[in-house]
Parts: sequence; C-alpha cells; structure tokens
Amino acid sequence: MIEVTEKAAVELKTLLEQEGKPELALRIFVAGVACSGVQYGLALDEEVKEDDVTIESNGIKLVMAKDIEKSFTDGSIDYVEDENGKGFLIRNLGAGGGCGTCGSCH
Repeated sequence: MIEVTEKAAVELKTLLEQEGKPELALRIFVAGVACSGVQYGLALDEEVKEDDVTIESNGIKLVMAKDIEKSFTDGSIDYVEDENGKGFLIRNLGAGGGCGTCGSCH
C-alpha cells in the first residue's frame, strides 16, 4: 500500500490546478538502483498504460508498472520543507536493504 500524505496531496493538487490539468496522475517509476536499493522517481502523467496499476490515495491518482507495485509494498509519498529545500519524498519501507553493502557510503 502506498500512501500519499495529506501535505503531499495538498501540494500535488495545487500543482495540478496551476498546470490546468487536474486529471493527471502521479507516476511512480524506477529511477535507478544503488547499494541501498531501488531509487524511485515521480512524474505527472496523462497516459495510463495497459499493464499499469492504478490506485488512489488522499484524492491523488497514482499509476505504476505492475512490477513496481510488487516491490513497493509499504511506502509513502510526502512533501518536506527543511533547511535543505523542499520537495516530494518517496519512502519504501517494504524494500529492505540498507546502505553500506558496497562500502562506498562510508
């Protein structure tokens, strides 16, 4: 299950309204793989492909490939603002793994 937090939902709805495209979905995709595991990305998308999985959380339509849904079992999409900046943060608590397996993070 992937949850879009209330804060992230508000920011996404505002963004969609500014774009004038409230029907767009938020696509979750694999952006890369590192020693700490799979890295995910987000993009607004108007196309839902035949093999996509579609879910809704806090009024936000999410789409992703079926293989991503299987590996993204317990996660969230949040919006954070801190001293480093602001933006959307994807957490996949069901991914396991951890940094340090290749030694490059130390």
